[in-house]
Amino acid sequence: MNSQSENPLDRVLVLEMVRVTEAAAIAASKLIGRGDEKAADAAAVEAMRAAFDTLYMDGTVVIGEGERDEAPMLYIGEKVGGAIGKGPRIDIALDPLEGTTITAKAGPNALAVLAAAEEGNLLNAPDTYMDKLAVGPGYPDGIIDLAKSPTENVKAVAAAKGVAPGDIIVCVLDRPRHAALISELRGLGCGVVLIGDGDVAGVIAVTDPDTTIDMYMGSGGAPEGVLAAAALRCVGGQFNGRLVFRNEDEKARARKWGIEDFDRIYLRDDLVKGDCIFAATGVTSGSLLDGVKYTRDGKLTTESVVMRASSGTIRWIKGEHRAR
Repeated sequence: MNSQSENPLDRVLVLEMVRVTEAAAIAASKLIGRGDEKAADAAAVEAMRAAFDTLYMDGTVVIGEGERDEAPMLYIGEKVGGAIGKGPRIDIALDPLEGTTITAKAGPNALAVLAAAEEGNLLNAPDTYMDKLAVGPGYPDGIIDLAKSPTENVKAVAAAKGVAPGDIIVCVLDRPRHAALISELRGLGCGVVLIGDGDVAGVIAVTDPDTTIDMYMGSGGAPEGVLAAAALRCVGGQFNGRLVFRNEDEKARARKWGIEDFDRIYLRDDLVKGDCIFAATGVTSGSLLDGVKYTRDGKLTTESVVMRASSGTIRWIKGEHRAR
């Protein structure tokens, strides 16, 4: 296979990406319950950045910790990898610690997470909010539509599932801004699973029948939306996202990344195209993964998941490490 037709992801071992999320999760785990969100995030960022530098790739962060003047490490546009200028060109979306507040308070579902794709195949967008709507696999294409009301979407999914709207369970981020949404859903009789943080795990929950969650609704970070879309691309499911701009400054920043249609509804495959890899390691235990655990013999264990779109492969990985 020549270099022009080769998939760059073939030269970045899928399992190597787990080493990156493991490093970030282990670093953050040392600050679980310590009440310091910034310290936990900084530890995860530094560990993830160092781990990237061991990989043979020319990576670019397209979804990261904000722009350069706001995030000294792993900012949008930063180059990562140990082969800048000569390795395969890979775009990276990342959240070194998805759930900083969760970690500080020792709550569930904190993750270290990333997605990787060929250059140009991840949405390059500023760190803004995003309205999100997701459903698991097995439904007709277009079953959900962010242009429609929550009620219309619930009724569409209920009809396709063959149940009453009140039998649908929806995951929503527990925020004051979602009060009207929660009221509307409960008015239909829906079960509403409220999560304090960690909406990547919340979106992925729609793909796992064991969670009993049918849909995800509400606004959260755009980076987490792209990461969740990458996971859904690997395992199935539908996603709608629409960027939310709070002021003209955020719109100006979006224009820098080539975004002009501020009302566009992005489908899953608009956010993540082609082949992609999704990897996550649990920091604290939750619905998706167990967190980092320290054993009495001076070791620690991790649980990770890594997925690839082209093969549909999902690997669950338990790691045992020497305590550092």
